[in-house]
Amino acid sequence: MPKVEMRKRLLLLEDIFHEGGPAREEPHRRGAALAVIRNPFAGRYEPDIQGFMDDLRPLGLDLATRLAEALGGADRIEGYGKASLVGAAGELEHGALWHAPGGYAMREVLNGARAIVPSSKKVGGVGARIDVPITHVNASYVRSHFDAIEVGLNDAPRADEMLVVLAMTTGPRIHSRSGGLEAWQIKGEDGLR
Repeated sequence: MPKVEMRKRLLLLEDIFHEGGPAREEPHRRGAALAVIRNPFAGRYEPDIQGFMDDLRPLGLDLATRLAEALGGADRIEGYGKASLVGAAGELEHGALWHAPGGYAMREVLNGARAIVPSSKKVGGVGARIDVPITHVNASYVRSHFDAIEVGLNDAPRADEMLVVLAMTTGPRIHSRSGGLEAWQIKGEDGLR
C-alpha cells in the first residue's frame, strides 16, 4: 500500500467558559487534531483500498496522543469523535478508510474507551468545512456529551488530498441540562449505557 504523505497538521483548542449562563471557573475544553494527507487513490477507481487503513494507523495514534496531551491528559477526556473530508478527485469511500485508524487510536490512547466513535465524512473542495460529531467515550447515550466541533482549513483539501480529523472534549456541554442518562449513571457494559 502507499505510504502516508502528510502536507500539514493542525491542533485546535477551545476553552468555553459560558454560553450565556453562569461562567465556570474551569472551562470546558474541546479540541481537534487535523492532518492533510495525499489521497493515493485520487483520480481513479481502485477496487482494493483497505490496506491503506493499516498505513493510517500510526497517524491516528500520533494525532490522538497529541490531542489528549493538549487537553490535559487522557484521564481528562470524556468525549470523542472523528471525521474525514475528501478532496474533489477522491470518493467518499476513501474517507471511510479513516474509521478504524482514527477510532482505534483514540480508544488506545484513552485506555480502552467503550463507546463507538461517532464519525462524519464528505467530499468537498478547498476550504470546505466539516462537523465532527462527539459523544461520551464510554456510553453513546449520555445526552450531555452530544456535541460537534466544526473544522476546516482555507487551503485544504486540494483535489488529491484528504483532511482527517480527531476530536475530543473534557466533559459535557457547558450548560447541559437536557436530561437523559448522566455520566455518573454509566454502567459501561456495552458502550451504550
